[in-house]
Formats: sequence, C-alpha cells, structure tokens
Amino acid sequence: MNKDVKTRYLLPAVICLLVLAGVGYYYFFTSFTGSNETVYVYVDEDDNYDSLMHKIEPVAQKQCYHAFSVLARHSSLVDHVHTGRYALKPSTGALQTFRHIKNGMQEPLDLTVPSVRTMNDLAGALGRKLMLDSTRLAQAFSDEAFCRQYGYDTLTIPALFIPNTYDIYWNVSLDALMKYMQKENKKFWDDERTAKAAQLKLNPVEVTTLASIVDEETANNAEKPMIAGMYYNRLMLRDAEYPEGMPLQADPTIKFAWKQFALKRIYNNLLHINSPFNTYRFPGLPPGPIRIPSVAGIDAVLNMVHHNYIYMCAKEDFSGTHNFASNYAEHMANARRYAEALNQHGIK
Repeated sequence: MNKDVKTRYLLPAVICLLVLAGVGYYYFFTSFTGSNETVYVYVDEDDNYDSLMHKIEPVAQKQCYHAFSVLARHSSLVDHVHTGRYALKPSTGALQTFRHIKNGMQEPLDLTVPSVRTMNDLAGALGRKLMLDSTRLAQAFSDEAFCRQYGYDTLTIPALFIPNTYDIYWNVSLDALMKYMQKENKKFWDDERTAKAAQLKLNPVEVTTLASIVDEETANNAEKPMIAGMYYNRLMLRDAEYPEGMPLQADPTIKFAWKQFALKRIYNNLLHINSPFNTYRFPGLPPGPIRIPSVAGIDAVLNMVHHNYIYMCAKEDFSGTHNFASNYAEHMANARRYAEALNQHGIK
C-alpha cells in the first residue's frame, strides 16, 4: 500500500478516534453538575434505583446524567443502592460519580454535638444532621436498657456527649453513633482531666453534672470557674447544720425539674417539687446533668477557683455576672438589690 493510500485511510481513522475520545470525555469526564460548588446527594433507606436517578437528574448535566444511567443499567447499582451522603464535586465526572455511588464511597460530614438542655433537643439536632430519625433517637435516650449498653442510665446519658465537632458518616447507625461517642468521650477524659476530677473527689459524670449547673448559671466563660468553686464549697461543706452537705440550692435545677426553662424568677412555691433534681430539697448533686454542658463549663469545674464563697446572686446591673458572698447576711443584701432591680424592670 503506497503512502497516499495509507494517508487516505489513516486520517479518517484518526479523526474518528479523536471524535470518539471527545464524545467519551464530554459524556464521562466533564463536570457532572457543571457547578463551581460541591453538590450533595443523600440516599436513604427508602431509595431504590429509580428514586436515586430522580435525585440525581436535577443536579446533573444532561449528557452526564445519560452517561451515568448507561453505566448504572449495566451494573449491580440497579438492584442494590448504597445509602449515604455523596459529594458531587466540580471536578467529578459521570464515571467517578458512578463509581462512588456504586461502591458506597460517601463523604463524611462535620457533626456538631450542641450544648442543649434536654435529650429531646439533642435528638432533634442529630436527626436534622443524620439519617437517623429524631423520634427513634429520643425513644432510645429514654430507654434504660439502651442507655445501660453504653455505661449510663436515662439521667446520666447526657454526660456521654461532649459538645465538639466530629467527622462522621450521614448514614451512621444508632449503635455506631453511640460507640463513636463513647470513643470520643474517653479521648476527652484523658489522664489530665481524669486526674483533676479525682483531686476534687469527683468522677467524670459528677463533673459533667456540676458543669451543667454552672453553664445554666452564666454564659460568661470567665466567671464559670468562680461559680464552680462556689457550688463545690457547698457540695463539700459539712458542719452541724449540714451534716450531709449544704444543699446546692441551684435555681437552674428547679427550672429543669419543672421543665420551665424560661422562668426569670424562682418563687418559694416552686421549691417544693418532689424531684431528685430539686437541689433545695435534696443535698448533693442531682442524679445527672441538667443539660449537655459546654467544654468550657467542664473545664471550669476541673480548673475552678478555690475561695471561701458559699453564696452568689445575679448582679443588679443584669450584666450576667454575679455578686459572691461568704456569709448569709452579705448574701441577703445582694439578693435585695437584685430583687429591687427585677421589680423596677417589671420582671416576674
């Protein structure tokens, strides 16, 4: 075959290959979404192949959607869809997207465990971020047998959760979530924190319980070690008047017992509730945290200021800080000033 004949056949063949390569690249390797930002597709337990394609179609470029469907129809994806949170990045094409979804290669998310007042609040927050149902979570947190599996009961289970941000998969199971929180809890309660708790003659759950009260008393992190020291003095006080220890008399525990967190003033008629969380009635710590405390609150207890104050009252300037007193007469003077300020502002 002479040179002219070779050229006559070779050039069209090269052109055909280039066209095919271009078409293949256009369908399988161009940006799947065409967006400059990462798009996430969530595949839950109720999804099948058809619903997966329905979720993908609105975010995919037309040619990439068709390429994905061709690949999917000739694979096991048609019969088996993996749950998960899948990241469709700007650089990801149809082929890579298909591989990720087919093989369950999902993207973890940043899960922030919030410092909230109740386990129902936590269940709601987790349910909004994970595939887990918030109702199921709330039921589990109120189930004694469930909580015992992880070393807690329904009153102490808030102590398991440390308010931090964690990398976790969206479709994590409930058991896997709890074991992950156990691991992170142990990591948080390292040798240094555990030693500090032991020096105070408290265990981690007791520290967390005291921290939850401190957090409810103030949002001012700078003052928390002072408040922690005041409550610790009450907890450890033993004398003729208080042989079992001085009651903590912590107003936030009364709000928790009544589940009335918006109360501005605690009147005497509220102090008679028959609840183990009534720290006016029962000495010592309540049987569990009254919220999931912040890390700042926990560390405030572990690094409390040691002083001789056993009373405190909110300042009359409503600054969110407190006046401290070492005797009852001084405390009553502080309390009168605060009560007068409340009355002047019509706060009931």
